Amino acid sequence: MNSDQNVLGKPLKACCLAPLTGFYRDGLCRTGPSDTGTHVVCAVMTAEFLKFTARRGNDLSTPIPYYNFPGLKPGDRWCLCVSRWREAYNEGFAPPVILEGTHIKALKTVPFEWLLEYKYTEASENS
Repeated sequence: MNSDQNVLGKPLKACCLAPLTGFYRDGLCRTGPSDTGTHVVCAVMTAEFLKFTARRGNDLSTPIPYYNFPGLKPGDRWCLCVSRWREAYNEGFAPPVILEGTHIKALKTVPFEWLLEYKYTEASENS
């Protein structure tokens, strides 16, 4: 049973099962002692963010078969490091966030208002 909470104070919902995301590759954006990146933000990838993070040294678009990583494309959901999401926010490249799948620990690094500003909606799919 999942006892982790999301930023809305409710049980954490899965971010994505295909491709399988999360630090623990269980679909949940939850963290633990060995997760130095704190992968707690459930985000919907955009072309702009994928280019931004690649420029910062974390290429999420290129497949890595050895790790069974398919490479991400716009529209895919993925658990991001909260510090990278914050950096993208500050630079104008933050991807939309699924609040129900974003762990409450994200609030230690980013204000809830920022996440709410980037809340994923069907309309944000085309942006």
